[in-house]
Amino acid sequence: MRLLIKYLSLCWFINNPADLVPTKSFMWKTVAFYLISGIIVEGLISDPADGTLEVLLRTIMAFSSVATLLLVIKKWQHFNQLFTAIFIGENFIMTLATVTEGLYFLMVMNHHEYAEEISIAIGVLLVGWYLAIVSYILRQLLSYRMSHSVILAFGYFVLTYGIPMLFMDI
Repeated sequence: MRLLIKYLSLCWFINNPADLVPTKSFMWKTVAFYLISGIIVEGLISDPADGTLEVLLRTIMAFSSVATLLLVIKKWQHFNQLFTAIFIGENFIMTLATVTEGLYFLMVMNHHEYAEEISIAIGVLLVGWYLAIVSYILRQLLSYRMSHSVILAFGYFVLTYGIPMLFMDI
């Protein structure tokens, strides 16, 4: 539990992922939570089979993006720390997105006039926060400048969310 709290602190831009060493069990629980929560969220948005496939594609893209980056810069030893830190951040944002979907449902059921606008605004905020979290993790762990971290975080987002979405549209 202490390790989870330290990793969640990254979402508030506290701690350095280089100082956090995840256990194998913790890493796989993080991935399992990512898969389960992603499948639930995507299943609510679209067809459950399509949602499951999209989450699996996102997971593959996430692992391969992190692995490629670390292989190119010759810092493979940080793989477990980097993917665990990013996945904890994604899990945190995914949990907030699930709450947002619940809030949207309640607003629609109560015929709130601006339900869609509020939901979209929260979604944009969550995407921005997600990009900031990934940027922070990259900057702290790999000692990149802020501009490089933001560009890499945006690239990671496009690779892990954009490409699977495009694939699903085919």
